Amino acid sequence: MSNNRYDLAASQESPIRNAARLLYVSTAKYGGDWHSVPHTHACAELFYVVGGRGQIRIEDQLHPVSADDLVIVNPNVEHTEVSLNANPLEYIVLGVEGLELSVSSEEDDRFCIVSFRGCSEDMLFCLRSMLREIEGHQLGFESVCQDFLEILVVRLMRRSNFTATLTPTHHPSKGCTAVRRYIDGHFKENLNLDMLAQVAQVNKYHMVHAFSSEYGISPMNYLISRRIQESCYLLRSTNHSMSQIAQMLGFSSPSYFSQTFRKLEGVSPMEYRRSSRSNTGTRPAESAAAGRK
Repeated sequence: MSNNRYDLAASQESPIRNAARLLYVSTAKYGGDWHSVPHTHACAELFYVVGGRGQIRIEDQLHPVSADDLVIVNPNVEHTEVSLNANPLEYIVLGVEGLELSVSSEEDDRFCIVSFRGCSEDMLFCLRSMLREIEGHQLGFESVCQDFLEILVVRLMRRSNFTATLTPTHHPSKGCTAVRRYIDGHFKENLNLDMLAQVAQVNKYHMVHAFSSEYGISPMNYLISRRIQESCYLLRSTNHSMSQIAQMLGFSSPSYFSQTFRKLEGVSPMEYRRSSRSNTGTRPAESAAAGRK
């Protein structure tokens, strides 16, 4: 008789179980009537591509995805999915509160894509089991789904070929979140502190202090950073003049735009345009067309 016994250490609290809460599970398959719109979520989203091919847009960059890719998008990162009509994307999405991907300094901290090609069976089993549990609504389905979420996160960290951990997310106050979202959606407009204070429904001095404490940057500096981020995209993908870009993004003058750009990016707008185009070898018309796909 052969008998093997493996003892576990004394029960330990799981940091994943304590931090993460599954908010939703959904499925999607692209059709001809689908119009992808960039958006953000306060929670992290995990996209598992079940079939098809396409791209995930993270802010102003496109990244290819196909079957058995898992895409993790951190909270408050603008993204959308772009499908290829000849081979439409099909995927399962998890919304997870309380988790945020943390990667090593040389990696992009907004998202990551992990391939499970060749070992997708366990991932698909967990995801489809979660769907069945939620659809069936049987006794204890929430606990079962949370258990499967923990398994998925552990498998993700085992599969990742970079240093990655999932850590509890800090939740900003409702007023700060509202201000940040308002800036994200209206940064081309002529915003001021009084307007942002109305969004937060507090006085502007309290709003500035709370926002700066939450995000490590003042509301107006965050507004400027969003404008400069958008200007980088316009410089790379269009032939708009400095004056046009400055006017489009709410800068008071082309010289102020140029001065601010150099301060944040370390080069002038024209130097950035020349460098970005020489590195990619892409003409503006091509780049702009790619961004619309």
